[in-house]
Amino acid sequence: MLPAPMLDDWLRAALQEDLGTGDVTTEILVPPDLRGRAEVCAKESFVVAGVDVALRTFALLSKEVRALSKAQDGQAVEAAAVLLELEGPVRALLGGERVALNILQHLSGVATLTRRFVDAVAGTGVKILDTRKTLPGLRVLEKYAVRAGGGVNHRSSLSEGILVKENHLSACGGVAQAVSAIRGRSPHTLRVEVEASTLEEVEQALVAGVDAILLDNMSIETVQEAVARVHGAALLEVSGGVTLENVRRIAEAGVDAISVGRITHSAPGVDISMLLRHG
Repeated sequence: MLPAPMLDDWLRAALQEDLGTGDVTTEILVPPDLRGRAEVCAKESFVVAGVDVALRTFALLSKEVRALSKAQDGQAVEAAAVLLELEGPVRALLGGERVALNILQHLSGVATLTRRFVDAVAGTGVKILDTRKTLPGLRVLEKYAVRAGGGVNHRSSLSEGILVKENHLSACGGVAQAVSAIRGRSPHTLRVEVEASTLEEVEQALVAGVDAILLDNMSIETVQEAVARVHGAALLEVSGGVTLENVRRIAEAGVDAISVGRITHSAPGVDISMLLRHG
C-alpha cells in the first residue's frame, strides 16, 4: 500500500479530477447539512481489494464521515454482500462515490483475476507473479491487489532486480557478455535473471551461471525440455502466452514461477454499487 501522505496526494488528485470546480447536481439538490447512510455492495462474486483506500477517499472529503468495513482485502464475497457502511454528510458521500467505487472495482478485479490463476495452479508449489505491466502511477496499488489475490510481486521497479532481456542482449552482445559485466559491477545481493526464448539461450544462461532463467513465450513442450536441461541449476520462470486454460500445464512442467502480465493490465473491473439508504 502507498504510504499515507502519498496515498492522500493521489486521492486528492483523483477527487479533483472527478469533482472539477464542484458537484453541480448535488450542490443544487442536497442541502449542506443533510446527513445520510450508504452501503457499498457487491453485485457479483469477487475477491476484495482496496477497502482502506476507498474509505480514505470519503474521509478526505469530510472528517464527519463515519465508515465501517464489512469485508477485508483478500476476502471472497458473493453478490449482494455489503462491503462498506457509511454515515455522514450526503454531499461528501455522493462526492466520493465514483472515485471510491472506481478504486474498489479495479483493485478487486486485479485480486479476483490473480486468485483465479493462483487457484488454477494450487498444489503445484508454483508461484504466480505479476509484472511491471501496470497503469502508470498505480503500480503500488495494483501490486498490493495482486498480493490480496494470493499472487507474489515481481520487482516493483527496475532498481529492484536484474533481468537481462532480449534488447539488453542485443545491445551488449549476448548472454556471456551481459552476465560477465553484471557480475563485475552489480551488488552481490541481487539475483541475476536472464530471458531466454530458445533452448540454445537456456544453455548459454546455464554456462554463464545465472541465478534464474525467464522462459519467454515458449511452448509447453519446450518448457518441459528446458526444465529437464536445467535440472535445478537455476530457478525457472515462465512468461508470455499464459492463460487460465494452460497455466496448470505450464506449472506441472516443473517450473518455479509463472509471471502473468494480464492480472494487472487486463483485469476486468468487478461490479460494485453504492446505495444511499437514508437521507
